[in-house]
Amino acid sequence: MSIYLLDGKDMTSKEEAYELIAKELAFPDYFGKNLDALYDCLSDMSADNTIHFVNTAILEEYLGDYAEKILSCFRDASSECGFTLREKR
Repeated sequence: MSIYLLDGKDMTSKEEAYELIAKELAFPDYFGKNLDALYDCLSDMSADNTIHFVNTAILEEYLGDYAEKILSCFRDASSECGFTLREKR
């Protein structure tokens, strides 16, 4: 079982968000840094993983509507693949 922490306050741009997500979740080097690639990599995670995504309200301040797209990607992949996603505004 692995536990990951993603902090929205460290994601001040789309590029930084994808860089941090890829680093923290140990995505492969070929990760495409877009929503489709994010979903693909998240859907490869095993069900025994937990992702804590904190400061999502700050992420929304930084990225606007795009923050919700990122968070929706996490929610959808979690529902499909069974890993645990915990969000904290």
